[in-house]
Formats: sequence, structure tokens, C-alpha cells
Amino acid sequence: MSFLRRKKPDDNSAPPPPPTPVAEEVAAQQYTLKLAYLARSSDGLRMEADPAVRAMLPEVVAPLALSPVEVIEPLGREFGEAAPRIERVIELEQWVLARAAVSAIGRHALYLLELTDAIDMTVDTFFCALLHGEVDTSGYPDYNSIVGGLASHWDELNGELIVRAVVGWGGEGQRGDTERIGRRLLSSLYQQVIATGRSLGPATAARLPTPGRHAGAVCAHCGFDAGAAGAFYCPKCGMRMQRGG
Repeated sequence: MSFLRRKKPDDNSAPPPPPTPVAEEVAAQQYTLKLAYLARSSDGLRMEADPAVRAMLPEVVAPLALSPVEVIEPLGREFGEAAPRIERVIELEQWVLARAAVSAIGRHALYLLELTDAIDMTVDTFFCALLHGEVDTSGYPDYNSIVGGLASHWDELNGELIVRAVVGWGGEGQRGDTERIGRRLLSSLYQQVIATGRSLGPATAARLPTPGRHAGAVCAHCGFDAGAAGAFYCPKCGMRMQRGG
């Protein structure tokens, strides 16, 4: 009986849409900052244990300098934890306070050379200048400028002055000829030290103190703890160490 059969409704609806494909990439903006700092240090040269020799080191750097030679002393005891590392706020605050009076060129050089561990400002005295390139309107060296000079400390065993040539450059970009110029300047600084006639030879066995160790060898003059039981002279000021208990 056909009249009793249920009539099927007309199916005029549209077919379901196809599934939306998963986008592997979306529209985005990319932001990149690439920083590269490079530093070079010569081997040390032994020089006479005479404060007058240390006092003449700015004159050794001056013929190669494009800016006045700045003498940057080691950090004081109150800034013993200072470091130019932005992720360590307390150390960075100490570093900013300790170097507030340093010039823009000097701060740039310290930042670069301390980050790369080319100098140790707990003991080093740094004779610093702009050696190549230009500065921006704020007085800071451009990325392809080269800063550096001489770093000195006193030998812990015999009290001789140990002098190294150091140079550094870098920042947001590099130029192909910067490293070649840096090598040449490092060699020139090293030869300038030898040309003084006060060098006693290479300091291949010279060593710096190990931070964080306290062996009782304390300088009575500046309070520096050499961190080495065999230290007889303060690497920071050159005075005879006090043998503590």
C-alpha cells in the first residue's frame, strides 16, 4: 500500500564543507639581534718591579691611540662581585657604580674585554684607548672600532710587573678587515713594550690568582686576598703579602 509509506524529505542541503587544513606557518614578523665580541691578548712580558715602569705604560700606548689613554685601576674590595652581566642584577649594579667615572670608550672596552675574560679587573690595571675606528654621537665606539691597550699585574712569586697587550672589537655586526687590523695592533702594542728596553723576557709561567679561594695570603696594603698559598706579592698592588693564619 503505497499511500501508507512515509515519504522521504527532499534532501536539498549543501554538503558539509571540507575540513580546514592546518596551517604550518602563519604570517609573522621576525626580530633578530646578533652580537659578537672578539678579543685578543698577547702573552705576558716580564718587566722590572719598579712603579716607574708601570707609570710609563700610558706613554707606550699613546703612539697607537686615537683617544687619550685612560688608566683604569682594579676594582676595590667593595666591588669584588662586580661584573658587566645584565642577567646578574646585583653584580651589574656594582659594576655600574664602580665604573661610573670611566669614559664611554673605557666602559665599552671594559664591557667587551671582561665579558670575553680577556682581562681580570680584580688585579689588572688597564691602560686603555681607542685604537681604530670612530665613535658615535654619544662617544661610544662603533661595532667595527677596535679598543685596547695594555693590562698589567704584579707577579705573585717575584713581584715583577707582568704586561700584556689586549685588543677587542664587536657588537652588532662585523667587517672582514677588522680582525686583520686587530692582529696588527696587538703586535704593535707588544713590540712597543719590548722597545722600551725594560722587558726582562716572556712571562710564560706567570699565573693569576684563583678567585674564591682564601688561603690566608692577604695584602696589608690593599686587603686583596690572593687565593693562593704560595703568593708572596700582591698581584693587584705589588706589595709584599702578609702571611695570615
